[in-house]
Amino acid sequence: MPQTVLFDLDGTLTDPAPGIIGSFRQALVDLGHVPPPFAELGWIIGPALRLSFPKVMGPGSDPEAAVERYRVHYRAGGMYDLTLYPGMMDAVALIGATCEHMFVCTAKPEPYAVPTIERFGYAPHFARVYGAALDGSLDDKADIIAKIIAEQGIDPARTVMIGDRMHDIHAARRHGIATVGVAWGYGGIAELTEAGATAICQSPEDLPALVAGLAP
Repeated sequence: MPQTVLFDLDGTLTDPAPGIIGSFRQALVDLGHVPPPFAELGWIIGPALRLSFPKVMGPGSDPEAAVERYRVHYRAGGMYDLTLYPGMMDAVALIGATCEHMFVCTAKPEPYAVPTIERFGYAPHFARVYGAALDGSLDDKADIIAKIIAEQGIDPARTVMIGDRMHDIHAARRHGIATVGVAWGYGGIAELTEAGATAICQSPEDLPALVAGLAP
């Protein structure tokens, strides 16, 4: 197995669509916008919301105001309105039993990511949860990975990043880290392949063997 494995959260460990999309739509309503239908907003899961709101609100919009309204609804219950992907907990346990270090690496703000991991039973498998900062200073996932490398002393050549969006792949590749794109999330196989994922995983049951095969 690789020495270190990094896991994305939203769209990889959990399916957070009801809470994230619901809070996003309500924030738009609060600011006087007509929100797109729920089914058309899967693309907002993964990237920083500061980048997503302007694409819906248009030029001259205030993404900070939208993010603030989003957080009001998200903290009120949206953050726990999610489901676990079937088989993912077992896959995480198997991978964690054979590698040296596992960390969550997510664009979700850390104050929201940590209680989510704890509430839904993933916490015992991870040494630490690394997430974005509320002030936007770590909205680029490559910066989060850089923080993990600096604080944990991990070797990028012996690390694998697992995620469902192109942002996971691009961020890891900037540090020379191999990647597994997961097909059950919100990016899709075409997006992950175009981003340069080292491998594509079709189901959680296939993940431990696929990760093991990427060991240097």
